[in-house]
Amino acid sequence: MEIVYGILVVFHLLGWALVLGGLATRMRKPEIPAGVWHGALTAVVTGLLLVGIAEMGDGDVNQAKIAVKLVVALAVLVLVWRGRRQSSVTTGYLGMIAGLTALNVAIAVLW
Repeated sequence: MEIVYGILVVFHLLGWALVLGGLATRMRKPEIPAGVWHGALTAVVTGLLLVGIAEMGDGDVNQAKIAVKLVVALAVLVLVWRGRRQSSVTTGYLGMIAGLTALNVAIAVLW
């Protein structure tokens, strides 16, 4: 199960990297590429799977931290979804998504 957990962590990190990298490449011509949507979905799904595996193991999971991270991740997911449906987005909109993504990573590392 350790190998599965490790693989999920890699995919989780790659998902958030896709979000940040995809947004960084589109700051000059503001738009949300499909890769950002797929990265956000990957990060949320693998995050939920990671929590499920952790709960099945020793059961020592910080529920408050997981709840905060889930709310931030769902906010990123909704903003990316809305941005993909709009004909144009602003640089500030992309910055807000990137900021929330960075906040989610900071919560994971610092809490």
